[in-house]
Amino acid sequence: MSELINEINRLKKERNAVILAHNYVNGDIQDIADFTGDSLELSIKAQNVNAPVIVFCGVSFMAETAKILSPASKVLLPVMDAGCQMADMASAQAVADYRKANPDTVLVAYVNTTAAVKAEVDICCTSANAEKVVKSIPADKKIMFLPDRNLGANVSKTLNRPMELWPGCCPIHDQVLACSIQSARAKHPAAKLMVHPECPPEILALADIALSTGGMLRAVREAAPGSEFIVGTEYGIMHRLQKENPDKTFYPLEPLPTCRDMKKITLESIRDVLADLNNEVILPAEMIEKARRPIERMLAL
Repeated sequence: MSELINEINRLKKERNAVILAHNYVNGDIQDIADFTGDSLELSIKAQNVNAPVIVFCGVSFMAETAKILSPASKVLLPVMDAGCQMADMASAQAVADYRKANPDTVLVAYVNTTAAVKAEVDICCTSANAEKVVKSIPADKKIMFLPDRNLGANVSKTLNRPMELWPGCCPIHDQVLACSIQSARAKHPAAKLMVHPECPPEILALADIALSTGGMLRAVREAAPGSEFIVGTEYGIMHRLQKENPDKTFYPLEPLPTCRDMKKITLESIRDVLADLNNEVILPAEMIEKARRPIERMLAL
C-alpha cells in the first residue's frame, strides 16, 4: 500500500496535479487527496485550484462541474462509469422541454445534474446553499426544483415557499427508513441524529440536525468533547468524522447507506489515470459556457 501511495505522489508531482475527493469516497482516497469536501466546497475549490491536471475522486457530474469551472485544466475521472442515479433522473431533453412549456418558471438545479442539464437551467444549488438560492428568487416567480424531490420538499417546507418538484431522488438517502432511525436511537439514546437533506421530509422530522456533509463536519467540530452522533448519510463520511474528531463517537445507520458508484474509485485507478492521463472529461465549449452561468450565479451568492 505504501508503495502505491508513493507512486501516486510521485506521479502527482510529475503531472503537477491536484486530487479532489468527495466526503463519500473510501477513506484511503480521502487520505491521499489534496482537498476533501462536499459539493459546494469542491465547486469552489475546482474554480480556484488553477492546476493543469485535476483528478476528481467522486462521480461523473462532479467531475463535469470541475471541468466547467476550470475549462483550461485536464480533468480526469478515475472510473468513468462512476455515475449518479439521481443525475440520470433528469435528462437534458426533458428539462429543455419543460422550459419550453414553462418559459416564466425559474429552473433551480441541484448540482447533482449533468453538464447538459446545467446548460438548460437558471441557477444551481447544493444541499448546503439550497435555501439561500431559493430565497434569492423573487417571491412572485414560480420555481421548478430539480432533480431531487426530497431536497426540494425540505427547502419548500423550511421557507414556506411553494415549488414544483421534479420526480427524482438519491436512492441512497430516499431509502433511509424510520425504523433504522428508531433502532439507532434506542441503542444510542445520548447521541444526536444528523441526516442529509436528500432524505425524505418525514425522516428530517425525526432528526436533530439536517445538514450537508460539510455542515455535518462543521457542527461536529463545534460540539463538546465526548459528544455522540448518529450519522444519517452515506457512510463514507464516517472516516473523516472519526479522523478529525477522535474525542467524539459516531454511529452509522443500519443497514449502511452505501453509494456503490462513490466506492468504485480506488487508489489503483487514481495511479492509472495519473500515469496515462486517460479518462479525461471532455465537454463541448458551448456547453461549458452555458453550464457555467448557473453555477456562477450560485457561487456569487
